[in-house]
Parts: sequence; structure tokens; C-alpha cells
Amino acid sequence: MEFALILASISFILAVVWGPLLIRILRHYRIGKRIRIDGPRTHLSKMGTPTMGGLMIVVPVVLITIALNIYNLLGQTLIGFSMLVPLAAMLAYALIGALDDIAGVRGIRNGEGYQARRKIVWEIAVAVVIAVMMKVLPLQYAGEVFLPWVDEPIELGWVWVPIAAFVILSSANAVNLTDGLDGLAGIIVASACVALGIVALLQGQFYLIRFCFTIVGACFAFLWFNAHPAQMFMGDTGSLALGATIGTVALMTGQWLLLPVIALIPVAEVISVVLQVAYFKYTRRKYGRGRRLFKMSPLHNHFELLGWSETQVVQRFWIVGLLAAMAGVALALG
Repeated sequence: MEFALILASISFILAVVWGPLLIRILRHYRIGKRIRIDGPRTHLSKMGTPTMGGLMIVVPVVLITIALNIYNLLGQTLIGFSMLVPLAAMLAYALIGALDDIAGVRGIRNGEGYQARRKIVWEIAVAVVIAVMMKVLPLQYAGEVFLPWVDEPIELGWVWVPIAAFVILSSANAVNLTDGLDGLAGIIVASACVALGIVALLQGQFYLIRFCFTIVGACFAFLWFNAHPAQMFMGDTGSLALGATIGTVALMTGQWLLLPVIALIPVAEVISVVLQVAYFKYTRRKYGRGRRLFKMSPLHNHFELLGWSETQVVQRFWIVGLLAAMAGVALALG
């Protein structure tokens, strides 16, 4: 645990130092955020703010993880190489997100980036590859699941692979939907990683807790620049990468059934979008005109339109997210 906290500090320092340079690079190449015209009017002032800020998190996490694995190689310790699995998920989804961010900046589909159907095909392919990789490699809880209040994990065999791919895919897009307000996604991801790190610590997966806290440190550094008013945004580069990483880490602990609790806010964001779309389609068929269940989805936009300030939404969502993460750890202890 002590080493994990040191890694978090190192990750924070690296990311904070790297942050201003990244902002200058993004501004130089005019990689700025495009704002939905149908969104809250207060968001229009964010137009042009540098996006792809997720690189600020991904780069130090990659460097530190690779450095640790070189150290493990020199010491002939192979267990740390399992950290390369969530790292692979992070890099692959960061690449997908970066391509979409760049497409949005270039004005493809009026700044919305690639079509959702195209992105989802890429994401599914990567999720399946990561799931198969986890199953084939000798990871401790790959192919297994813990049930609350049951001491021993249940073996699922190869049925676990499509489930794992779904968990990774869902987690990636849940965090992506959460990323919409200054500081929101960063603090929610950091809270979830702390909870998953504690679960890994309880299981004796010390390499995994180090990886989780490396992400926490980088997320805190990102929040230094993403706090309201944000100097840069995470973009799909960060949100997809971090979401996929959370899902992968949860699978590696075998406690992935607790992910909807630990990541309650992202799950609520997804549910709000699903309900909004389903209700709109249902009312359009029944009444000839679609109606909205929420003022706007994802859920954080609904509360903004109710009159909450952006900082109120972020702080209140973080309180709920932190309590949910604590509840998830409590269930893991049970």
C-alpha cells in the first residue's frame, strides 16, 4: 500500500508537469471542444477549450507501468506483467477516442466525430480481444465471479468471455457519457479506482492496487487543470480509455458484479440516456410526438436545466459516487 501511494504521488507530479505542455500543444493544433447547440446554454462558453486532455492521464500511467514491468523483468518477477492487460485496454480505447476527437475537431458530421455504429464496432472488437487475452493468460480471477457474501468465486468458463467484453464496453461508454461537466468524470474515475484498488489490496493483488493508484494520481493532476472553469477537457481519448480500464480491473478482481455500485454515477448516466431514448420512441409511436422523461440526458444535464450550477452538480454527484464506492468496498468485504 505504501508503494501504491508513492506511485500515486509520482503519477500526479508527472502529469502536472506534463499538463501545461499538453495544453500548449492542443491549442497550437487547434484541437478544441465543439459544443452541442441543443445543450445547456452555459456550455457555449466552453467552445474551443482544448480537448484530448485524457492524454495527460494516459501518458504518465503508461510510462510508470512500463517502468515497473522493466523493474519486474530485471528482478525476474513475472506477476507484475498482468498490469499490461488493463494497460492494453487503456491504450486501445484511448486510440479509438483520439481518432474520434480528431474527427470531431475536423468537422466530421458537424463536429460530432465518427458515427456511433462505426465506433461501437471498433470498441466491441477491442473488448473481445481483451476478454480473450484475460481468459488465456494465467490471471487470478479470469473466468470467475464473486457473489456477495460467498467466500469462493464461481467458475464461468468461456461463457465469461462475452460477459467480460460487455463489461469493458459498457464501462467505457458509461464514463464517456459521464464526461460532460468540469471535473465530473475525473473525480468519479478516481473514486472508483480507489475502491477497486482497495478490493485488490484485500485480495493480495498488490500489482493491481499499484496500477489503480497510479491512475488516481494522474486523475488528480488532470483535475488540477479540469476544475471549473476547465483549461482542457478529457475528451473521448480519456473517457473511453479510463472507462475500459475500470471495467478490466473490476474483471481482474472477480468483483465485477459490484461495478454498478462502485461506478454508480456512470451507470445512472447510462440509464438516463436509455430511458430517455426509449420513452421518446414509445410516446412518438403512441401519441405521434415524442416526449422527454428528463429535461435532457445524460443525467447531469437534467440537473443543470433544473437550475443547479455546474459545480453543484459535480460536487453532489461526487458525494453520491464516493458513498457508492464505499458501499462497493463494504460489499466486497462481506
